[in-house]
Amino acid sequence: MSSTWYYTWAALLLLGNLGGFVATVFGLPGTWLIVLFSALFTLFVHPAQGGGLTWWACGGVMVLAVAGEILEFVVGAAGAAKQGASRRAMILATLGAMGGSFGGSAVGSGLFPLVGTVLGAILGGAFGAFGGAWLGEYWRGSDHEKGFAVGTAAFIGRLLGTLSKLIIAASMVALATWDSFWN
Repeated sequence: MSSTWYYTWAALLLLGNLGGFVATVFGLPGTWLIVLFSALFTLFVHPAQGGGLTWWACGGVMVLAVAGEILEFVVGAAGAAKQGASRRAMILATLGAMGGSFGGSAVGSGLFPLVGTVLGAILGGAFGAFGGAWLGEYWRGSDHEKGFAVGTAAFIGRLLGTLSKLIIAASMVALATWDSFWN
């Protein structure tokens, strides 16, 4: 494959991986899109003279994706579980976070087009987690104080979990980009 075609495909890999990063902002499985795109690139795209995205780097991207999932889950659920959150509260917190991410991005994009979309998605997800957890506890019959404590823990956990996963997703994009362009 000529170097022009190789670098065209490498640029497309970068764009696809950036799309995976954006999907992660919204609570979607963007890290797994990054893994998929990197694996397909490693399998099918080879430069004319050595180099290219190696299987070692692709494996590193996969390890980071698994670490991101574990970290997001542990950080996101730890606080709410410590407050004695019910299973219903945890499920509704997850659903609320996803809905809140999309709603927050819509509101944020109207205020500040690019930065507002990302911040709105992150904060909307955290507020959605709060609302879902609080509703789950209220529905279960818990008092307002417990619902508020569980909701607050879900808010903080979601915020920290999302930020942790975004740092890992950015690392994944950087690793795949570095290895595909400069290896």
